Amino acid sequence: MKHLSESKTIINSKKMTKNITIIGIGHIGSSIAVTLKKRMNCIITAVDFSKKNLQFALENNIVDKVSEMNECFANADFVFLCIPVKFIEDLLPEILNNVDNNTVVIDVGSTKKDICQKIRNHKNRKQFVAAHPIAGTEYNGPQSAIEGLFDNKMNLICESELSEKSVLEKAKEIFSVLKMNTKFIDADEHDKNLAYVSHLSHVLSFALANTVINNNNLHSSVFTLAGSGFASTVRLAKSSPEMWIPIFLKNSENILQALDIFIDNLLEYKSLIQNSNSETLNIKLTEANEIKNLIDLK
Repeated sequence: MKHLSESKTIINSKKMTKNITIIGIGHIGSSIAVTLKKRMNCIITAVDFSKKNLQFALENNIVDKVSEMNECFANADFVFLCIPVKFIEDLLPEILNNVDNNTVVIDVGSTKKDICQKIRNHKNRKQFVAAHPIAGTEYNGPQSAIEGLFDNKMNLICESELSEKSVLEKAKEIFSVLKMNTKFIDADEHDKNLAYVSHLSHVLSFALANTVINNNNLHSSVFTLAGSGFASTVRLAKSSPEMWIPIFLKNSENILQALDIFIDNLLEYKSLIQNSNSETLNIKLTEANEIKNLIDLK
């Protein structure tokens, strides 16, 4: 029945042309664009600070047209904000000031608390949906667009009770076209949980890359010796600093708490290795193995 429901949504979405504005045509924004263009009848308008990104997106049929910020809202059915969280927080009030009454505004930022607080009392708050599609790769720019990137991925919506019911239904429908599984969560809980299962991972990956790159005692051919374990662990260090620095700073309280707990664990491992304590190491590693029963790491 679930698959039939999804099919019905996609079929119905082809009946009427939707005008969709995407602000920020990087990896996430361009992946939304190519997927929606494939699955529904829509016209995609892109806005981006980078003229190079806009040109690439237009020339490669990722979007249908490009626009300036002050011209992109006319007749828009949906506006997606796919820009770093600091810019979402800055631009969102002005965007809500200028959109039509029937426009649905959706952000896809990786932090939610500050964004939600910024517009909680805005007169057009009801037109906004605070979302976080949990998908993506370490690559950036429209050249990294992936059709179907969001298939079967989790989508979190915060403070849904502050969105008008019809607005929320429209947002859920378009996320259904993207084939995402939507769940609802408190904004504070979102930021706390993501600090542990996403943001901390990025901090550690960047730190590991720094550790190897800056170690002058290692042979210059060290990277030719790296196996898949190193590659998978350090993969996130290839992510955009422009995107991740604002996330680290916006969610600093939760990330610092996660780092404190991680550092305690790290120091314990250091002590166990220093003291050749194989018995306790075995207990710790066996305990860590339980992660395979909690999350699908394929």
